[in-house]
Amino acid sequence: MSRIGRAPIAVPPNVQVEIGEQNYVKVRGPRGELARQLPPAMALERADASIAVRRPNDAREHRALHGLTRTLLANMVAGVTTGFTKVLELYGVGYRVQQQEGKLVFQLGYSHPIEKVLLSGIKVLGIETFTPTQANGWFSARLTLEGIDKEQLGQFAAEIRRLRRPDPYKGKGVRYRGEVVRRKAGKAGKAGKK
Repeated sequence: MSRIGRAPIAVPPNVQVEIGEQNYVKVRGPRGELARQLPPAMALERADASIAVRRPNDAREHRALHGLTRTLLANMVAGVTTGFTKVLELYGVGYRVQQQEGKLVFQLGYSHPIEKVLLSGIKVLGIETFTPTQANGWFSARLTLEGIDKEQLGQFAAEIRRLRRPDPYKGKGVRYRGEVVRRKAGKAGKAGKK
């Protein structure tokens, strides 16, 4: 049995879970509502304050879907109760981000600003800008995003990161908070030649 798949999902009292035909699940909570089609082969069993996911047999496909189904449902419950956040950091002199009328405008060292339209389920919690002395010359801005759908939020953050991937030589670019970029050495012996 999958250790992740067999763990029951605790459902708080302020969350309503509706399991429809073919495992179409709707979850309502204080932060909003999510709906998703889960794999129909999995059995969702409702107890008093929890939901358990059972697989019909030990076939390879069912073993693969067991933990996935449980995680998707747990993320829906967590999203409507507490929500999810993603923090992106902009490394580079002059790199900035601003929020304007439902979109984000990035200055990432290109000759033009880049606009990214905010999706309906995602909110900007904060934009912090730092001066070069506060950030040791590199770390120039921090963008905090929030949403109830973990998949949608992660995809949106990945699209923002793709606008300017972290450079392995100088370290400039957009990265997640806590992401470690493996740095490469430049050309050896370049400084000694004239």
